Amino acid sequence: MSLLRKINRVLLVLLVVMVCLLLHSTLLRASTRPPPSDHRKGGAVSLPRSQDMDDVVPVVICASEERLGATMATINSIISNSDARVFFYIVTLRDAVKLTRRYIEKTKLKGILYQLVEFNPMVLKGKVKPDSSRPDLLHPLNFVRFYLPLLDIHHNRVIYLDDDVIVQGEIKDLFNVRLKPGHAAAFATDCDLPITHEMVRSIGMQTTYMGFLDFRKREVQDLGINPRDCSFNPGVFVADMKEWKKQKITKQLEKWMEENFRQNIYSSAMAGGVATPPMLIVFHGRFTTLDPLWHVRHLGWSPDARYADSFLKDARLLHWNGPFKPWKGPAVHADLWQRWFVPDPSRRFILKS
Repeated sequence: MSLLRKINRVLLVLLVVMVCLLLHSTLLRASTRPPPSDHRKGGAVSLPRSQDMDDVVPVVICASEERLGATMATINSIISNSDARVFFYIVTLRDAVKLTRRYIEKTKLKGILYQLVEFNPMVLKGKVKPDSSRPDLLHPLNFVRFYLPLLDIHHNRVIYLDDDVIVQGEIKDLFNVRLKPGHAAAFATDCDLPITHEMVRSIGMQTTYMGFLDFRKREVQDLGINPRDCSFNPGVFVADMKEWKKQKITKQLEKWMEENFRQNIYSSAMAGGVATPPMLIVFHGRFTTLDPLWHVRHLGWSPDARYADSFLKDARLLHWNGPFKPWKGPAVHADLWQRWFVPDPSRRFILKS
């Protein structure tokens, strides 16, 4: 028994020594660990999910390799016209991650708060048909807006912006729009701004569901949507992430993508390509309306049809949706876009006159 007690004492001493060594190692690591980054200093950061970031305006925007300059112009316009702290979720594909980071870090944008988010295009398998009429509309990043809850986003509300927009207003005003109870998003409708109707008529743009869905198909007729109902453009919207998840919006959008894959109820030959119709179906009669000045669009649908300068001055957001982009030329009101352009340090993205 005496021997057993001695062995127990030795084991106890060894246990105490090991505990002391572990504590010392932990304290040493804590004392030599660099302090956490201050988000106010800018740069790429990773936000803890539990961190309170209520004073930040989160913006989701895509960055494709061939249109990086467009994304950077949008970002520059936002930070240049806002007093708010804006945090950018920049969504891109794997091949463009390094290029996107270099564009930011080597230019005047190096102080922005941002996080690069990689999008996996495999989620689109079996949901999008190849279509040669407008292949640009089939780019995987066009469908990022469908999958917001699956991205590495740490905010309950976000602004989503296409990369062909310029923000002239205070972005915080857009972020603070009051969503109606039960609404997962807010959009600007295509019928709300009378001054745009003349341009829409002159370029043959559609402002109703008739221009986006094939109402000859039974699947569309069964929706009970009036073909003359006003449509909306999903290139600019505010999203409530909790409500989006609660209503399973992503699953609903995927359902209609798969339905189109089988039945061809819409196509990129129609007005909105293949990314707009599912949004129109899922959000029909279930969205809050934005102030139309927060989404003045159709600037990219004609190289000739122009808005009055006085009207554009009051617009809070300009959208060059359509084939005539201000960085490709010719395009209307290109000067309003080019003033925010940030030259590409790699010289891959070059303006065309």
